[in-house]
Amino acid sequence: MGRCGVRILFGILALFLAACGGGQPAPTAVFTANTARFGDADPHDWDGRAPETYAVHGIDASRWQGAIDWPKAQANGVSFAFFKATEGGDIVDPAFDAYWRAAGRAGVPRGAYHYFYFCRPAIKQARWFIRHVPRSAGALPPVLDMEWNAHSPTCTKRPDAAHVRREAKLFMDALTRHYGQRPILYTTVDFYADNQMGRMSGTEFWLRSVAGHPSKTYPGQHWTFWQYSGTGLVPGISGKVDLNAFAGTRADWARWLARRTR
Repeated sequence: MGRCGVRILFGILALFLAACGGGQPAPTAVFTANTARFGDADPHDWDGRAPETYAVHGIDASRWQGAIDWPKAQANGVSFAFFKATEGGDIVDPAFDAYWRAAGRAGVPRGAYHYFYFCRPAIKQARWFIRHVPRSAGALPPVLDMEWNAHSPTCTKRPDAAHVRREAKLFMDALTRHYGQRPILYTTVDFYADNQMGRMSGTEFWLRSVAGHPSKTYPGQHWTFWQYSGTGLVPGISGKVDLNAFAGTRADWARWLARRTR
């Protein structure tokens, strides 16, 4: 990764509160986008464009990452963070509240994700997420994480592709109504292909691809975030963590934040 550690400040002026605050402008927010100085416990020999060619990087985390030193992580290139909030209709990640508050205090743009469970209706899962994730001014869009979980002890269902896409839309529609912005859809290579997720028009994607650039593993699919490693090493985080890149430049990131944070 880059080594110069250049610090770029973006004044994001056009942030608005979600649809519970009357649509009044939120206070001006200033976010940092430092050059990523990450390592990797299991680096990949990239064929084609490598992750380090992207300017803006971040992480996604759950309770398994333990305590995070947010000022240190941010200084070393964590420019955004997504946290696991909920799973199914009865699980809340025990680290979510602490991560949410601490990242907010550090000025790290943060969002929450829901891990989908195929044995519970989408609308019930959406209500569970809404119950536990606040409508916070300046938050990143919520995320729906859809992937096959062959190791689930309670649900091994693999619904047909049309059913999967219907459930995704129901979940995302409910969150759009509540948070005032459309969720991002996170998925994996096999799940994307099995369920023809590219047919979900108007969807913003966060794609996992740890063995090749998304242009190779998801041909023709536009993406906003790329999860390129599950074995990242980041100063301020004691263990391994998922690493992600934003699709554009620092200027693109500033514009995306102004448009998509509420």
